[in-house]
Amino acid sequence: MAVDADVAVVGLGTLGSMTVWQLARAGADVLGFEQFGIGHDRSAAGGESRIFRTAYQEGPEYVPLLREAHRLWRELEAESGGRLLTATGGLTIGAEGTEAMANVLASIERFGLPAEVLDAAAMRWRYPQHRLADGEMAVLDHTAGVLRPEFAVIAAVTRAVSLGARVHSGTAVTAIEPFGDHVVVTAGERRFTVRQVVVAGGPWTARLVPALAGAVHVRRIVMTWFATTDPARYGPERFPVFIRQSGERHVFGIPTFDGGSVKVALVAEDPVADPDALDRDVRPSALSAISSLVQGCLPELHPYPHRVSVHMDGYTADGHPLVGAVPGVPNVVVLGGFSGHGFKMAPAIGRVAADLVLRGQGSVGFLDPGRHAGI
Repeated sequence: MAVDADVAVVGLGTLGSMTVWQLARAGADVLGFEQFGIGHDRSAAGGESRIFRTAYQEGPEYVPLLREAHRLWRELEAESGGRLLTATGGLTIGAEGTEAMANVLASIERFGLPAEVLDAAAMRWRYPQHRLADGEMAVLDHTAGVLRPEFAVIAAVTRAVSLGARVHSGTAVTAIEPFGDHVVVTAGERRFTVRQVVVAGGPWTARLVPALAGAVHVRRIVMTWFATTDPARYGPERFPVFIRQSGERHVFGIPTFDGGSVKVALVAEDPVADPDALDRDVRPSALSAISSLVQGCLPELHPYPHRVSVHMDGYTADGHPLVGAVPGVPNVVVLGGFSGHGFKMAPAIGRVAADLVLRGQGSVGFLDPGRHAGI
């Protein structure tokens, strides 16, 4: 049987870009398909900044992946010549005794992470920009920082091409047909035969792999930037990245890199019925919740955002991604449902995907797609 490549990677955004880089590094004959341009902002990788952290509120089981990702981020910087990860430290703020804060503390204890626990008095002294409520605490993760998502995607794909990967941008995949020993991928006007496929379709995951239709749902992400009249207090040297749970609201923030705009945004909540018809308009009424939080938690910032952008991602019911083979779908590995917290670990997940398709090993058990009922 004649094949066009060993592996095809469908979607070259957050996860796909890192996967095609890792496959090309390993010497694989790899094709990459992206329906938009490389480094686009049409799904989960836009918004000019993402948080990297290792003291992980989603669970200490992620820490080995995050450590590996940190090493690989630095390797991608060395290979591409670009600065992608800026160390700022990172605060996780929440009420004492919550599951999120317990997971952060367990991550630190289990893996000996460089971090500090800060009570309200310590926060007032060191980070007075934040206003803590009674019973809240913070953990400072010294490894945390800011990633540049669009530039990272471009760097990974560019490096993959230099290593021999063949990339088709502006080329939508309309069908993935798995067979016993190969997969046929329809993209543009052509059909490509490959031995295996990695699907990294973000919000389009369920469409590309119908077996996951009940497991991955799309949510709209609205990012917001707030003005400060004192940029020095909110630069990366004095204002670490942060994530915070305030009541039922989850918010994250990034210091200013442009001399005045501080990114503070809510974690996604709004469902998206069709990723091809994302509503990118943000009505004033939709900003009341984040404005209220900023006014209460970061009172020195102007309470109304001066800039907004809209993105989306795939979410699972348990908030943990799907990484691995899909039962009943031969020769297809899926990387999907990262639920808004996948960018930081993307290089490590790309390495996992490359190991799975080239050596049949390297799976991450707790992220196995088969854990969802009906798959």
